[in-house]
Amino acid sequence: MENNSLKTQFLFEKVNYKILLIGIAVIALGFILMSGGGSDDPNVFSDAIFNFQRIRLAPTVVLIGFGVTIYAILKNPGTVVTTETFPEDKEIKNFKNKK
Repeated sequence: MENNSLKTQFLFEKVNYKILLIGIAVIALGFILMSGGGSDDPNVFSDAIFNFQRIRLAPTVVLIGFGVTIYAILKNPGTVVTTETFPEDKEIKNFKNKK
């Protein structure tokens, strides 16, 4: 019976998923910071696209978000291993062995 037991282990823990969602939110924040700065008139050039927020801050925030998501993927999960047996190996209740 011991040979037929399955050892199931999840790839990520709950903490990994939380860190991954935080990383994705940071990446989204970086892209939101990058947006805008255009002018309403296409014939007029706007220097607002070259400000600190869009040139320095937003790409840094995106890179930090990528770093957080990579950390969430590479974070070593705990060694929680659960064993599961096959249904056909479980003992049958109320079964009378007739001879």
